[in-house]
Amino acid sequence: MSHLSDKPSARVFFALWPEAAESGRLAAWQAPLKRLCGGRVMRGETLHNTLVFIGDVELYGLEVLQLAAQEVGGESFDLCFDEARYWGHNHIVYAAPHQMPQQLLNLANALGQRLDTHRFQFDRRDYQPHVTLLRNAHWSDTPLPAMPPVCWQITDFALVQSVPRDGLTDYRVLARFPLRTNTQNS
Repeated sequence: MSHLSDKPSARVFFALWPEAAESGRLAAWQAPLKRLCGGRVMRGETLHNTLVFIGDVELYGLEVLQLAAQEVGGESFDLCFDEARYWGHNHIVYAAPHQMPQQLLNLANALGQRLDTHRFQFDRRDYQPHVTLLRNAHWSDTPLPAMPPVCWQITDFALVQSVPRDGLTDYRVLARFPLRTNTQNS
């Protein structure tokens, strides 16, 4: 059996990918948080919410991943990031929703089930929606200050490739998968 590194592969994950307006509003949180916590600011165009991290996949597997994602049902929903939080174990400051919409949890679970069905290996940690804002930050257990909520309408999710470039990581959206329009008013 050959190693994965012997064959062309791509490092991929499924994510909620904000439009430029939402990315810009999340990026606006970074300057005041950096003044408090230090660290390295994530580039605005890379801000996203990971649904499922897969890792390295041989290139032929990308098509199977897309087929698995097309099998996922789900409804569109609103997602509001309204709290800044800190993970001390990895020194990350991130945006998080105070309340997780049930549709978001359903989407992450359904995606995991479809990946299981198609026998993909993926990161199986408990799902914690977040957008990483700062890396190498330092803070205490004290709550971070309130930030203006950033809400966006989630109408699809994306398969994204992580591409190293000049010591940084770029992200390339490979495919988007629409969610059903929610016809009920929330």
